[in-house]
Amino acid sequence: MAVDLRPARASDVDALLAIEEAVFSTDRLSRRSFRRLIASPSAAVVVAEVQNEVAGYCVILFRAGTKGARLYSLATAPTHAARGIGQQLMAIAEGETTARQKHYLGLEVREDNHRAISIYERAGFRRTGTRSDYYQDGTTSICMKKPVLRAKESMGEPATPSTGSSFSRAAARTSGRAIL
Repeated sequence: MAVDLRPARASDVDALLAIEEAVFSTDRLSRRSFRRLIASPSAAVVVAEVQNEVAGYCVILFRAGTKGARLYSLATAPTHAARGIGQQLMAIAEGETTARQKHYLGLEVREDNHRAISIYERAGFRRTGTRSDYYQDGTTSICMKKPVLRAKESMGEPATPSTGSSFSRAAARTSGRAIL
């Protein structure tokens, strides 16, 4: 199964909303939020396409003056679950974080989402704390981080992702499309 990874476009918003509706019961991103994120220079919204269908996405947020990036959202359409798309999107998120010279990628995950927690831990994320009453329904979040920029890179040497490859570099090599 070929997966095309590319920056999201405004024309993807309906598909992104459909994934939100199918995957999340609360705290969903709105149409307006997706449009703002897609247009924002401080965010990267990447979609995974399978046979010209949006099969998943991730949103990474970058804040100037900080050493980290935030994996704000990652979801795979239920019809494409368990095919490695989420892992590819996570690798792209790590690559984007490294490409922007950020040292770590952080995220929050619902404490009752044991499957996602397990996936993140297997990917090298470590628990760093909790936030009570974080989600709309009052559920606590588990905060996690993963270092992605090696020490030598933070001292001025070229940055390379600790896993995966940078979407920015891959996109430049393939005229806007990274095919994994």
